[in-house]
Amino acid sequence: MKRENLILLADAYKYAHHKFYYPGTTQIYSYLESRGGVFDETIFFGLQYFLKEYLEGPTFTQQDLDEAEGFLQQVFGRDDVFDKSKFQYILDKYNGYLPVKIKAVAEGTAVPIGNVLMTIENTDPECYWLTNFLETLLMQVWYPSTVATLSNQIRKVISRFYDETATPGAEAGIDFVLNDFGFRGVSSVESAQIGGAAHLISFRGSDNLAGSGMAIQYYNAVKVYGLSIPATEHSICTLLGREGELEIFKHVLRSFPRGTIACVSDSFNIFKACKEYWGEELRDEILNRDGTLVIRPDSGDPIMTLLKIFEILFESFSFTINSKGYKVLPPQIRVIQGDGVNYDEIIKIYNALKTNSISAENLAFGMGGALLQKIDRDTQQFALKCSSAVINGQEVDVAKSPTEMDAEGNITSSFKKSKAGRLKLVKINEVFKTVNQHEHPELTDELHTVFENGKLVKTISFEEVRANANFKA
Repeated sequence: MKRENLILLADAYKYAHHKFYYPGTTQIYSYLESRGGVFDETIFFGLQYFLKEYLEGPTFTQQDLDEAEGFLQQVFGRDDVFDKSKFQYILDKYNGYLPVKIKAVAEGTAVPIGNVLMTIENTDPECYWLTNFLETLLMQVWYPSTVATLSNQIRKVISRFYDETATPGAEAGIDFVLNDFGFRGVSSVESAQIGGAAHLISFRGSDNLAGSGMAIQYYNAVKVYGLSIPATEHSICTLLGREGELEIFKHVLRSFPRGTIACVSDSFNIFKACKEYWGEELRDEILNRDGTLVIRPDSGDPIMTLLKIFEILFESFSFTINSKGYKVLPPQIRVIQGDGVNYDEIIKIYNALKTNSISAENLAFGMGGALLQKIDRDTQQFALKCSSAVINGQEVDVAKSPTEMDAEGNITSSFKKSKAGRLKLVKINEVFKTVNQHEHPELTDELHTVFENGKLVKTISFEEVRANANFKA
């Protein structure tokens, strides 16, 4: 399949920058950081995908260049903005391989906000304009990084509540507590792929096949990481109407007499389904199964609905009290909440369970749009800025330091102040810190060259990504 035309993968305003850079400019050095945001650290992930998919090898052809010329002349309505010769130079001299160097922290690494994650610079003085031309594309690493960060932060929440309420040993199942239900809720197949893979850094539960495929294709994963179970939807459970729901439930149980299955149970009355159908008519069959039935509510207030469901299930199936003093259903029955799930709601739900002496191990989650779609570049405030340049042979530090007015009319310094100079990322007392390249010469730079002159020079496997995030294969 033909690659996208790289020449057209930039914001339109960038095509004039070759003229705007001050005469004598021969190098632009820029860095990527997560300036702040919802979480105090960011997991860096996805760069290798963008490098392999868009920047590795010959990135454009003469035909691409000719097509881009006509397209961009229409965009600007004039012929003095897009300079075809700039790309012709790369095509003729480098056969379309991009003369840039990219360094980055190892993917999967959690780095505190406000630190450099990646740097990019041109390696040919004629291509000073190329560094920030690539910003539009490379900035999209914000998406998999933000999904990876969100998923990882939810795992921390789950682990905390398991530590507080779950039976010792139950934490072995945390890999499957948060499940990716997001394929249908994202804007594109590509989003499903890279967002789905980002989730698999911290969890294994996923209905998003595209994520596992991406991890295999672009990160050489040795196996499929996203695992799932047989599960129903409303088109199945409503086939025989209200009066036939019990018959459907019987058929569901008997279709898979062993193993874990999930059944959406709110088609008509979730409480009747839990009490009369699952808890009475099918109770013995469930308890005698070699496996687990996972009941899924899909409507109503999540907290109130779950508390009532657990009340019914505890009464119907009984429960044990674990060593921490919390109720646990028999292993043959569990619940999954997939409606209205987000980071904050998960915390609220767990707190409600804890208040009612219900162990966290009774409940799993499915998360869709809130995991893969209800985020943006400002969730972790990603930015790519120039911090160093060479002008007429002189290296200069470059930075912005805006003064702004707040809502009360006070003049303040902006959080958008950028870093200056050539940078490196070091560990001081095991804490990441961004410093100037000449500082702390005794410390190892955690930024490693991953791409140079059109070639990937350092790759990482998905197993290594997970290990960097402290999760083993």
